[in-house]
Amino acid sequence: MTAVEIPSPAAGEPPAAEPRAARAAGITLVGQALRIVIQFGSIVLLARLLLPEDYGLLAIVLVVVGIGEIVRDFGLSTAAIRAPELPRSTRDALFWINTGIGAALCLVVVASSGLLAGLFDRPALSGIACALAGTFVLNGMATQFRVTLTREMRFRPLVTADVLAQAAGAGSAIVLAVAGAGYWALVAQQLVQATVALVLVAVPAGWAPGRPRRTPGLRPFLTLGLHLVGTQLVNYAGNNVDTVTIGLRLDPAALGLYNRGFQLLMTPLNQLRSPATAVALPVLARLQGDRERFDEYLRRGQLALGLPIVVTLGVVVGAAEPLVQLFLGPRWSEVTPILALLAVAAASQTLAFVGLWTYLTRGLGTQLLRYTVGTALLRLVCVLAGSSWGVVGVAAGYALAAFLEWPLSLWWLSRITPFPGRALAGGAARILACAVPAGVAARLVCLFANPLPLAVQLLLAGLAGAAVMAVLAVASRRIREDLGGVLAFGRSMVRR
Repeated sequence: MTAVEIPSPAAGEPPAAEPRAARAAGITLVGQALRIVIQFGSIVLLARLLLPEDYGLLAIVLVVVGIGEIVRDFGLSTAAIRAPELPRSTRDALFWINTGIGAALCLVVVASSGLLAGLFDRPALSGIACALAGTFVLNGMATQFRVTLTREMRFRPLVTADVLAQAAGAGSAIVLAVAGAGYWALVAQQLVQATVALVLVAVPAGWAPGRPRRTPGLRPFLTLGLHLVGTQLVNYAGNNVDTVTIGLRLDPAALGLYNRGFQLLMTPLNQLRSPATAVALPVLARLQGDRERFDEYLRRGQLALGLPIVVTLGVVVGAAEPLVQLFLGPRWSEVTPILALLAVAAASQTLAFVGLWTYLTRGLGTQLLRYTVGTALLRLVCVLAGSSWGVVGVAAGYALAAFLEWPLSLWWLSRITPFPGRALAGGAARILACAVPAGVAARLVCLFANPLPLAVQLLLAGLAGAAVMAVLAVASRRIREDLGGVLAFGRSMVRR
């Protein structure tokens, strides 16, 4: 087995990191709840002020921006977070590397904006790309400030920055949309959010970068970063094959429908999953020398993340129609089957999330790249096959690929590194045993409660899912234990 070596913390480190991580997770979840409220509020308002074509144009450019963001980060944020020590000189050097890459990408995107507009035959894409290119520089400057706050587990200022930045971006978009700015409202949202976030993470980080200079000891960071960039680019291409396929084979309106379904579901969901990774990585890095505690943290993490999220996604599948009607409005009714299929995909991805934590904390960059290439090819085949049936077919292909990927992830990791694959598979099976009947119950409730107001339908669907969970907890000792573990983890989040 080949791995990029960055020294790991010594075995036997005191377990104080785990309660501290739980408290950090509590702070993070509060912030994420606020961000979800802001996102849903902006989605509800902007969906009534803008057209599907506006979202479709932005979605095309954001595919390019997303590729650039992976290169801009260069895996250096992850490499810096998991490093046992990060001297000031190294931190300064990483800051200038991220900023320099961001500036270079800004120039590349501006220079190639005309090609992008020509490829999709949409002249408006050129101006959008030039404007959003500035986010590369802003996010490049913010990267190592975020690393500092994460390494020190100071999640309160980090969460505050993210919440306020998102609020500022959403507010600016709504004001401009009301004024008739169209897709430029969405462009301004991205720029304002990146600018505010940079300021609000730089100040509490408490350091200013020194001048650029030659710094020894960067090779391990750059080597791991290079492997992660390759992995992330392949993964990003696989994740966005649906967007590119719709953009090339269909039209901006179809892409706008898909984008709204994706954003309605995935954006708030990522507000929960991504911070969970930010909290888990520094803890798992400290537990690498203790196999038993490392495996136990993975098992607990899967349940704490998967049980509430996947069961909720089951309810989303059953209640997709009233969800779309309530949050997006009647003219977006075609999003309903897309939302349901993407919820299936999101549930599968959530079950596989602990595998990503293992790759990153153990520095398995080469193995992660190989696995990602395989799953990206699987996703490409499924999405291209589904595209023959239009935008719903694309969503079905994306969901099928995700459903096949998560057991493949557990199997692959069990072959290349010590990993509790059997225990995690059992935990995932119990989570699905709760989510599927919860989704069926929610769907039946929505069918019978169709004449009732949309909000009442959603409330009843949620109660039906909760009732199913209660019945399963009474009937199964293992599910009761799983729920008890999630509740215990939740209590530790708020413990001081």
